[in-house]
Amino acid sequence: MARVVAVVGASRDRRKFGNKAVRAFRRRGYEVVPITPAADVIEGLPAYSSVLDVAGRIDLATVYLEPAAGESVMEEIARRGIEEVWLNPGADDPGVVAKARALGLEPILDCSIVGIGESPASY
Repeated sequence: MARVVAVVGASRDRRKFGNKAVRAFRRRGYEVVPITPAADVIEGLPAYSSVLDVAGRIDLATVYLEPAAGESVMEEIARRGIEEVWLNPGADDPGVVAKARALGLEPILDCSIVGIGESPASY
């Protein structure tokens, strides 16, 4: 069974990391759930406004958001019970990290695309 990844901050713009992550995780065999209030579909996949709107399980979340949005998203991720959380460069603001840890999350501060063995430059 494929692991399910929520790409929080998914984008329709193929130059943005929130889109590159959708494609990279799919290439690696993950079931991808794009999370963004800005679109209904990303790369042919249904997109959701929040991880709280997804009916099925989510095994991990990879976050591509500005710090201002990151803190509230950490609350949603914690409420949803997602244990593996990647805060990618730019989303790894100290305030977001502190909020995640205060909620009992142990975020991974690294590029999740590289973490799964892909290169963002390939996308």
